[in-house]
Amino acid sequence: MIKKWGLAIVLALGLTACGAADEPAANPAAQPSDPGVGHVHGLGVDPATGKTYIAGHFGLFTLESGKLVRVGDRDADHMGFTVAGPKTFYASGHPAAGDITAGQSPHLGLIRSTDSGLNWEQVALAGQADFHALQVAGTTAYGYDSQTGQIWYGQGSDLKPAARLDLLDLAIGTDAPDRLYATTPDGVKVSTDSGKSFKALKGAPLLSFLDVTGKDSLVGVAPDGQVQSSADRGATWQPTGRLPMQAVAFTAVSADRLLAAAMDGTVYESVNGGKDFTTVYQP
Repeated sequence: MIKKWGLAIVLALGLTACGAADEPAANPAAQPSDPGVGHVHGLGVDPATGKTYIAGHFGLFTLESGKLVRVGDRDADHMGFTVAGPKTFYASGHPAAGDITAGQSPHLGLIRSTDSGLNWEQVALAGQADFHALQVAGTTAYGYDSQTGQIWYGQGSDLKPAARLDLLDLAIGTDAPDRLYATTPDGVKVSTDSGKSFKALKGAPLLSFLDVTGKDSLVGVAPDGQVQSSADRGATWQPTGRLPMQAVAFTAVSADRLLAAAMDGTVYESVNGGKDFTTVYQP
């Protein structure tokens, strides 16, 4: 029960982390007039350049020599940020405060960038969905709308509703684009029909975040920071190392390279599958 409530707390943090009442985070790496990243909502590495990206409440940044560099001049709230391929990013969230006009919905729906985050285009459900979790497998995108608990999936602007679920993270691999994993307060669940139905993944530990790193390989992090990996699609699990804190964002760039962020904006990296972590950015 304690562990279940641990994930419930993380879920609550994920749902509230994009509130309009957020205050700018102290960030000596940014300019005095720049609020910095704020709550970290996503992490990734662009295969085209090898640069690390940090998406948060106040915009998108690259990490260069331990300092944040803002991408473009926009400070939109990038929820669900995910790197889908070279220079290709997906996200959701909310426009910058100054870009919202009277009567306009504050929800971006599904948006995409094909120039490493410099410019974004609307893809689907503009003004409707607020995707807090996004995954892309090939040309198929999966998103979790935090407002309704609805999972959406499809290609381009043709997104279809799937199951409703209380979850924090989604995971999918290009080898099996119909096999979708979800981390929930009741444990990891798996779908084999593109998210239309889910069943418990027996034997899986309680996880906050999860990624597919190979045909049968999974890696995730528990609410207490313990990293867990599986080489058989979740049938058995092995603990590796442990993060020094509870993660609010987590991405497996590969089976060896892991990125995670803490509530205070600190970003950690592992290059050995989670056995050890080093601090790569400290607000």
